[in-house]
Amino acid sequence: MNLTEFSRRIAHEVNIGGVKVGSSHPIQVQSMTNTPTADTEVSVAQVERIADAGAPIVRLTAQGRKEGENLENIVARLREDGYPTAIVADIHFVPEVAAIAANYVDKVRINPGNYRTSNGELEALIAQCRERGVALRIGVNHGSLAKRIFDEWGDTPQGMVVSAMEFLEVCRREKFDQVVVSMKSSNTRVMVHAYRLLAEAMEREGMTYPIHLGVTEAGNGLDGRIKSAVGIGALLSDGIGDTIRVSLTEAPENEVPVAKMIADYFVQREGKFEVNHPERYSPTEYRRRSSVTVPMTHDELPATMMIVEAKSQNPTAELRAAILNMDGNDPIAVKCRYEDSDAETVAVKAAADLGVLFLDGLADGIWVDAPNIEPSLVREIELMILQAARVRFSHTEYIACPSCGRTLYDIEKTLADIKARTSHLKSLKIGIMGCIVNGPGEMADADYGYVGAAAGRITLYKGREIVERNIPQEQAIERLIELIKANGDWTEPTE
Repeated sequence: MNLTEFSRRIAHEVNIGGVKVGSSHPIQVQSMTNTPTADTEVSVAQVERIADAGAPIVRLTAQGRKEGENLENIVARLREDGYPTAIVADIHFVPEVAAIAANYVDKVRINPGNYRTSNGELEALIAQCRERGVALRIGVNHGSLAKRIFDEWGDTPQGMVVSAMEFLEVCRREKFDQVVVSMKSSNTRVMVHAYRLLAEAMEREGMTYPIHLGVTEAGNGLDGRIKSAVGIGALLSDGIGDTIRVSLTEAPENEVPVAKMIADYFVQREGKFEVNHPERYSPTEYRRRSSVTVPMTHDELPATMMIVEAKSQNPTAELRAAILNMDGNDPIAVKCRYEDSDAETVAVKAAADLGVLFLDGLADGIWVDAPNIEPSLVREIELMILQAARVRFSHTEYIACPSCGRTLYDIEKTLADIKARTSHLKSLKIGIMGCIVNGPGEMADADYGYVGAAAGRITLYKGREIVERNIPQEQAIERLIELIKANGDWTEPTE
């Protein structure tokens, strides 16, 4: 990792249905459908909306043979309609479906947690992908590590890297280089550390596979955009990342402009910044630089705190270098000015620039200088950045998946309904997950969980423990609130 100047990590070229990714190409953005993949009409229509929004790569779930086979019809219809969009099949639990999907799509995404490296399944899939010119994504999820990995490493960034490297070693042994790798988590600190550890591990092994970035279950609205920008921006500022997806609990086409904004923001990062004390920086381990336990917003900063303001087109590197070059460990606030008049643009840019300084434990106060945005909203943006960086929790956090063809209920409406009833519970984390694929794992640090169990049925969690199974959906929110009350975490909303 280069602390002194911005440079992209070297990644070789991977061809995904004519879309080239790697460090010699622009960062590509993608999204994922939330329609039933067995329904050709609605799936094609949504892929086309995503493509029209500007995403050259679109992923669809293929959870069973029927969905895997129907990818043939979906791809055929898209080509008939004049859409060259690269199509990716997302496979969980059923490895044989990957073999079906590989007959029709441009890339297959598999989860190492669902495969074994000892029975030839992966080698057979690689051979099939090689024959058709299909790319492969090794997609590790914090929430669904293989049991043997979890038993040895726990749900840690190190365990995620071990899982990925096992599969990448097989790909290298088979001399198959059309591979992209990802390390997703809903916890931005886990996600950033996992990707940095992966980049280090691949560098040691001489591997240059491209990397796909994403924060899973980021939620919706400004919160979801900020959380995604904190995690993705932290890595792009390191030069890590060749494709990105912003996962929002909204219509998938809404993800694309946010992802494009982040990607475009990192096209150029100017300047070289001398770092005198790189030993003070720990990119894969969270260490607080000062004794301040709760980072502050700009209106809370004491007059005695030193403020460091960015002036260059590379605020992250400039501020990080300035902090690392200071003697002692006195508290420091970081400041950056944004002239934009759109709150979402300010929020995304500030989160991408400043969030990493809190993820890495370097900063103690945040000052988003945005003269064209309402001051109260600026303070909310600052608080959201601190929460997304997991250093200060000031409002209810919703770990909500973006939904896909596996989702068993209307998650966007449900998230809105749960927010309406619980957003006053400032210190709680609530997981709202469409299905069990990543649900229980990704919401492992949530206080409560609401997970789709079957059509119209919900299972409730307290932490990692199941409390009630298969509740009728129409009763589930009330039962969630009853559960929160029973555990003493409820307070009545104030007017």
